[in-house]
Amino acid sequence: MSPTAHGPSPFHRSRLRSEIPGLLLLLILSSAGCQDPDAPAAEAPTPLAYAIPEQPEMATGYVEKPGWEFPDFAVAAANPLATDAGFQILEAGGTAVDAAVAVQMVLTLVEPQSSGIGGGAFLLHWDGDELAAYDGREVAPTGAGEDLFLDEDGDPLPFSQAVSSGLSVGVPGTIAMLRTAHERHGHLAWADLFRPAITLASEGFALSPRLHGLLAGDASLRNDPIARALYYDEDGNPHPVGYSLRNPALAAVLERVAQEGADVFYHGPIAQDMVSRVRNHPERPGTLALEDLAAYPEQDFRREAICTPWRTYRLCGFPPPSSGHLAIMQILGILERLELPPNPLVAGVPSAQWLHGYLEASKLAFADRNQYVADPDFVDPPGEAWESLLAPEYLEERARLVGARSMGTAQAGDPGAVAAALGVQGTQPDGGTSHISIVDRDGNAVSMTTTIESGFGSRIMSDGGTGLAGGFHLNNELTDFSLSPRDEEGRLIANRVEPGKRPRSSMSPTLVFDGESGDFLASVGSPGGAAIIHYTAKALLGMLAWELNAQEAIDLPNFTNFNGPSVLESGGFPQEVLDALRSLGHEVREGDLTSGLQAIQRLEEGLFGGADPRREGVVMGG
Repeated sequence: MSPTAHGPSPFHRSRLRSEIPGLLLLLILSSAGCQDPDAPAAEAPTPLAYAIPEQPEMATGYVEKPGWEFPDFAVAAANPLATDAGFQILEAGGTAVDAAVAVQMVLTLVEPQSSGIGGGAFLLHWDGDELAAYDGREVAPTGAGEDLFLDEDGDPLPFSQAVSSGLSVGVPGTIAMLRTAHERHGHLAWADLFRPAITLASEGFALSPRLHGLLAGDASLRNDPIARALYYDEDGNPHPVGYSLRNPALAAVLERVAQEGADVFYHGPIAQDMVSRVRNHPERPGTLALEDLAAYPEQDFRREAICTPWRTYRLCGFPPPSSGHLAIMQILGILERLELPPNPLVAGVPSAQWLHGYLEASKLAFADRNQYVADPDFVDPPGEAWESLLAPEYLEERARLVGARSMGTAQAGDPGAVAAALGVQGTQPDGGTSHISIVDRDGNAVSMTTTIESGFGSRIMSDGGTGLAGGFHLNNELTDFSLSPRDEEGRLIANRVEPGKRPRSSMSPTLVFDGESGDFLASVGSPGGAAIIHYTAKALLGMLAWELNAQEAIDLPNFTNFNGPSVLESGGFPQEVLDALRSLGHEVREGDLTSGLQAIQRLEEGLFGGADPRREGVVMGG
């Protein structure tokens, strides 16, 4: 994992951040805190002395990132204001979990299309001795059955109608999960962690180019009265880039949660307003009830992470209801059993020969994912353990199916007996997600992927019963279930809607360790719906197999296959690679694959962070 394996060291390129073209927002680094990073951590003042950083405009599209070096701590998030909030928390002596709470609250405000307090999250935490996994995934209300998304004729609703409705809203989990993680791993006061988001929501932040573009392009968000009044002018046009957007309702909700604790979100006026908005949707009301919200914080949020050996490493990720780690490790495991070039990069991109193997391995992994993986509280794993999908003999069997030409569509394998004959879930779109990677001064590490599912979720906002302008977005997580409970052959689908069930996810927060010493090596993850699996796998391959640093691995062009056509990032691959894949029988398309990878890796020189050039994220530290 040498940082100098490909080109000049990013440790030298990143010293003068204000000189980097296209990354003007990095000027916030000069105004956010002045503590000597080598000085011992001090007790933080109460309340936290949060300072709003400068926020110049930032270009949209693909903006090159330098990679960043820090000796002691680092935080990577999808928006510079969110990254800065985590940075100020770490500077004040906070832990990685403290910073994660602050980052998430700011993302609720500045990146509302992707995640927030109205959604859910998976968090992995390493404290040097113990690996902990916290599951804040949304759950289906008790009134939601397998016919939730069926019309009067028994046919599934069009996906867009299912999303933009009260039907799609699951019980939000992010705040309750973060409360539990903070109780175990936090140091600063809970209320201090909300100060950055409350300040920004009250005083305003500059609308970013990315948020402006997404507001302009969303066809149904204007239908929500809260969203229309918050984001758009009287003619229905989104406020311009740089507009100072204030959200007093969100500030008031966060103030209550900060002062009164997480339970206030699930009871009283905030809960009542969420329920009212969902159940009174003008076209497709949902079933969310006060009882569903009240019950959510009472559960145990801890799950056992799955750690899998690969090469000289140990890769740890989330168990079901996430399909991410299982699919990633199936792909990597199958690749290890194929005869492929050890370093496939030709002129900086993967070769057609290597891509053929990767895309075929992906088909096999997604075939298993679509048949077997669902909420483990409702579905038994094949072979009595989810790790049966990663057993060496099973991966050998699957690898033998990869031939010289495309297999077309793969079928699920037989890793072990299952309790019932399961149907195959078809492909459904999914999207709005964000990722956070953090390492604090003491070496505690967080990898957290957080979501409201689609961009702007269900297109329903709640003001938390405050009566003030603004609010927060409610998720559409229930459309991560199969809209139809049965496949074309009439078999029940594992990931169908059931009351109290968690929908299957592709979120793949990952922590990497040395396989021999157990030392922490990296935190990585991405948004991107089902493509999260491919984005994260690409970053892991780049960092761990191809001797790239985190930024170089993230910069590689994206490539995906969900057991159908292959999609390669537009402009990322030379024509001869596309032609070679087609000659092998692959159906190849080009498209925008807007990953949002964030990664922090530990190298001999200290910490090195990378952020995706396809989005607004940056890395800060000291």
